Amino acid sequence: MTALGRICLSTTKRVTVMHDGPIAHVVLNRAEKRNALDQAMLEAIAETIEQLANAGGTRAVVLSGDGAAFCAGLDFMSFAAMLQNPESVDFIARSHGDANLFQHVSTGWRDLPMPVITALHGVAFGGGFQIMLGADIRVAAPHTKFSIMEAKWGLVPDMGGMALMPALARQDIVRRLSYTAEIFDAAQALEWGFVTEVTEDPLARAMELAAQISARSPDGTQVSKRLISNTWGANRKDTLMAESEAQKSVLGGENQMEAVMANFEKRPPIFKD
Repeated sequence: MTALGRICLSTTKRVTVMHDGPIAHVVLNRAEKRNALDQAMLEAIAETIEQLANAGGTRAVVLSGDGAAFCAGLDFMSFAAMLQNPESVDFIARSHGDANLFQHVSTGWRDLPMPVITALHGVAFGGGFQIMLGADIRVAAPHTKFSIMEAKWGLVPDMGGMALMPALARQDIVRRLSYTAEIFDAAQALEWGFVTEVTEDPLARAMELAAQISARSPDGTQVSKRLISNTWGANRKDTLMAESEAQKSVLGGENQMEAVMANFEKRPPIFKD
C-alpha cells in the first residue's frame, strides 16, 4: 500500500500509518482476515488514534482497509472466546474517556481534531460498519456491502453506533437495520445517509478530499469540526453562541490572515500548524 513520496510512520501486525505531507493514511492491515477485529486489532486502532491526536502537522486522515475489504467486523475466534466466557469482557468500564475500547475504535475518529475520511470497499460489517461511522466523510466503492450485523448473532450494535447513527439516518432506518442485520449496498447506504458519496476509486477520492482539506487553514478546519460536533442537535440559542465563539477564536489569527493574504495575492497559502 506504500506509495512513492509517502513515509511510513508506524507499522504493527494490524495497522499501518503512512504520512504524505499533512495527510496521514491509516490502513487496517489484516487482509487475510478481511481486516476482522480481534483484540490486537482493537488495541492497534486505539493506539493509532492516540498517536494521531498528538500528531503535529497532520491536517487530514484517510482510513482504509488492505486487501478485499474495509472490515468484516468482529473476528470469529474472538467472538467464540467471548461466548465461552462472557465475564472476561468488561463492557461497563470506561477505559477511554466516556467509552470502552470497543466504542473508542469508532468514536475516537470523531474525537480527533482533524477531519477523517474513510475509503470503503468490499464489506463494512458489524464493527467495521460502526468504525466507518466515526469518520467525518465516508467514500464507498459501488459494490461495497454494509450491515449492522450484530442482530444475526442475537447482539446489539455496541461500538458507538448508537452515538453516531442518529446524525446520519432516520430512526426507522436504524431500527430496521438493527433488528434485521440485512445486507445493503452502497447506493442504499448513500440514500440513507451512511456514506457521503460513491465512486469507482474511493481511496483516490478520499486522498483528493484530504488534499483539499489540507490546503485550508488548519485552525479554521479544526474549529469547524469541533463546532459541528458540539452543536449537532443542540438548541438554537446554544448553537448561535457557539458559532460566535468559534468565529472569534479564529478571526485575526495568523493562519486566518494568511488565508486572506494568499487570496488577495493569488498564491498558495503557507499555514503554520
